[in-house]
Amino acid sequence: MSNICIAIVDDQTLVREGLASLLAMVPDLTVVGTAADGREALALVDELEPDVVLMDVRMPGMNGVAATREIRARDPHTRVIVLTTFDHDEYVFESLRAGASGYLLKDADPDHLAEAIRAVHAGDSILDPAVTQKVIRRATGTDEAEPALAERLTPREHDVLGLMAEGAANAEIAEQLCLAEGTVKNHVSHILGKLGARGRAHAVRLAVEWGLLDE
Repeated sequence: MSNICIAIVDDQTLVREGLASLLAMVPDLTVVGTAADGREALALVDELEPDVVLMDVRMPGMNGVAATREIRARDPHTRVIVLTTFDHDEYVFESLRAGASGYLLKDADPDHLAEAIRAVHAGDSILDPAVTQKVIRRATGTDEAEPALAERLTPREHDVLGLMAEGAANAEIAEQLCLAEGTVKNHVSHILGKLGARGRAHAVRLAVEWGLLDE
């Protein structure tokens, strides 16, 4: 059996190194390189032409979805498995639309990950059991489609998010939008929840990555 060449893309050094160490113990898998973000991944794939890329979703700069889309456009022979901690509907479907052949969660068993890499390399598609039902319900129309991230935010939340991106504090946002500061605080809380963000700066970063401010 010939070796399958793998590239690992993740903004966390420990994750990259941990995955590389795990896969190094599998005889037919060879990690040929790692990258910390989407743009590094494009350069890595152009140079090394790996068979399979393990791609994180949330990364600074170019995120995993955008990188997957670009990789598949440049080299359809390179397969991408999205490997992430997030099973949000939007991440799943955006990744698949971008051309990912697999979507796994980072708590996947190492043996399962190895099998998934082999399967994807052979031309199959792999989904983590945690997200399979999401795809089935969407495909069969048995579940109401989850709205896109941009559609989940109300017009007022879009306004608040835009001002957050400009660095405005709650009091400044309240003044500009003629709202009570407490109302602004509630809007910010809702935005963080809808985007799955850890804080204001993270929310703005995600908004930029997902194009929510491109209007």
